[in-house]
Amino acid sequence: MSDASDDVRYPPEPWFLGGSLLVSVFLVPVADLPPGFANLPMIRVGRRAVVGAAFAQYVPGGVLAYDELLVATPVAVRGRPRLTIPQIWVDSPASLAGGRALWGIPKHLATFESTRTADAASVTAHTAGPVAALSARLGRAIPGSHQLPIPIEQRSAGRRIVSHNKAVGRVTAMRARWTFAPEGALGYLHGRRPLVSFAIRDAAIVFGLRVERS
Repeated sequence: MSDASDDVRYPPEPWFLGGSLLVSVFLVPVADLPPGFANLPMIRVGRRAVVGAAFAQYVPGGVLAYDELLVATPVAVRGRPRLTIPQIWVDSPASLAGGRALWGIPKHLATFESTRTADAASVTAHTAGPVAALSARLGRAIPGSHQLPIPIEQRSAGRRIVSHNKAVGRVTAMRARWTFAPEGALGYLHGRRPLVSFAIRDAAIVFGLRVERS
């Protein structure tokens, strides 16, 4: 599947998106991480790194509608906690082109299949072969709507790009069963059980609200 993004038009920042995210957090031995994590100032628990995996679905009504699979790890930069996204796939050429050009996020193309109900979700992502699959059962929501800051720092072509983003939505408990292709890009997560899982539902997301480039 080609990731070519030349001449693909994408919305200017900020992006206003609506949808849901299904998130799990893993603890992974640093020695098992792929090269994309090298030299990142990761927040660690002993010899293990904190790694988040998420399926996101952005629905019509925002500036773009598409599916996404991402891996993010928290980092500390000059004492400030942020997230870095070393791996990410989308099914929208516009999202791919905009993510790379605006914020240095290394998006690639994938195909997605999903079945979603009020209390469950089943999602898979494929490139040339399977990448990841998630079977999730959603539980009770924490009362109220919650605002979550999502500061992201990327390094791209010698540039440092920090985008300040946020999501506002309902946070819901989630039971998650992930499957990662052992020989795939996320093979380092194969067989691992998440430390915690949750969903952000009916979310309003603003990406690129304030961006620092240096």
